[in-house]
Amino acid sequence: MTVFEVDPHVPFIRIVRDFVATPEQLFRAHTDPAVFVRWIGPNDITTRIDHWDCRSGGSWAFTNLRGEESYSFHGCFHEVSPTRLVQTFTYDGFPDGVSLETLTLTALGDGRTRLTGHSLVDSFEGRDQWLASGMETGINDGYAKLDALLLNHQL
Repeated sequence: MTVFEVDPHVPFIRIVRDFVATPEQLFRAHTDPAVFVRWIGPNDITTRIDHWDCRSGGSWAFTNLRGEESYSFHGCFHEVSPTRLVQTFTYDGFPDGVSLETLTLTALGDGRTRLTGHSLVDSFEGRDQWLASGMETGINDGYAKLDALLLNHQL
């Protein structure tokens, strides 16, 4: 189960989810574009990588496709390490809404890992727009697909 928390004093979203996976598997799922496209986003979309330079100082861009609709996103990788990713995240349809994302992978033992994501935006209105955008559905659908990849030993 994915837990979403908002801070009443800071325009911040926390996402916490435990996986039956190693930190190395989750790191690969978030950094290998061939794996990333297999699980990211809602069930009714496909993802195309437009640019992927996954290293500290690199950048990325991808597009979600749903029928005739497309939704593009881009950002920069600020830190890429085996247990922590720091990046910006921007939806091209709302270019002023840049989020600073920090993803931490913590080994819990017994082949389990806790993923903790922090998303900081510049305003409460921006945070609320992210939440209203269907973000929770996309994350929950995506993590269910990731669970299936892990369960079927495809990662």
